[in-house]
Amino acid sequence: MTDTRRRTIAGVSASMLLLASCSSASEDVGGQSPTTSADAPSSTSDASTVVGTVVRFRNDRQTVDVVMDNNTAATADLVAMLPLTLTIDDFASSEKVAYLPRELNHAGTPGSDPDNGDFVYYVPWGNLVFYYDATGIEFSEDTLHLGTFDATAEQLARLEGGIVTAEVAT
Repeated sequence: MTDTRRRTIAGVSASMLLLASCSSASEDVGGQSPTTSADAPSSTSDASTVVGTVVRFRNDRQTVDVVMDNNTAATADLVAMLPLTLTIDDFASSEKVAYLPRELNHAGTPGSDPDNGDFVYYVPWGNLVFYYDATGIEFSEDTLHLGTFDATAEQLARLEGGIVTAEVAT
């Protein structure tokens, strides 16, 4: 096994231990900018460990769970960044968006043709997207599928207007 592979495996193991040890710690809800426990870009991760991971987005009014269903660098990097505090806004009356504190590592992640209920990463703006009305949205190399969710537009709207915590559901 090469030194690079050993370091990568060690980094992934450390990240997974950190995620496993995270609990519902108190949150700083005073600021509006996103924060993360991993400020520096993450190392290459073993993406196969994130399929089936549930990422919970919650505030005091609503909880929306997203099931990660892709073995990609982008999905693994997002999970490694958690927990995060984000703000969620509506865009074009068809999607809810949240900006990340840094770009996701998305090398090799294919584009997609989003449907309602798809959770994606939009590369040019560096944001997460909850599609609730994907009418007229077509395939794009910049729209990277991360997972799926089951929530109505009204439920997603309740995530707007304040701090939202994103974390691995336990």
